[in-house]
Amino acid sequence: MPEVYLAAGSNVAPERHLACAARELAREFPDVRFSPWYRNRAADALAADFINLAAGFSTMLAVREVQARLRAIESRCGRVRQGLGAGSPPALDLDLLLYGDLVCDEPGLTLPRPQLLTRAYMLGPLAQLAPQVMHPSAHRTIGELWRGFDRSAHPLEPLLR
Repeated sequence: MPEVYLAAGSNVAPERHLACAARELAREFPDVRFSPWYRNRAADALAADFINLAAGFSTMLAVREVQARLRAIESRCGRVRQGLGAGSPPALDLDLLLYGDLVCDEPGLTLPRPQLLTRAYMLGPLAQLAPQVMHPSAHRTIGELWRGFDRSAHPLEPLLR
């Protein structure tokens, strides 16, 4: 059964949106586990800080079905993808990072997620949750990748939860 890992983030009422996502993920995937939550600065100095975390679970669902369920959770937790509110920052992002050892690049789905290797807010929380997991294309564990990551440009502040 594949192990699935995702990144969750928000800078729009982040505590509320991420708490909703955590509840919904637990409802959809009963064995879900969560990393600690982290605050990090937005790239735009005028934007609100983000709060990010990682989650992992096992599933027999196909990768596209997992992706569809993540989109449904985003919607239930306040994300608007089109129409009224679509031009504003998303209330919640749930980004699929890893689906077992699947490597694919097709329309609407690239795994492992390329930004996992370049974004502290994705790699750091995942390293706290699953340091032993092997990155399927970098051929190093998530913990090893995090230990070698330059964190000075985008530090993460752990939140007490």
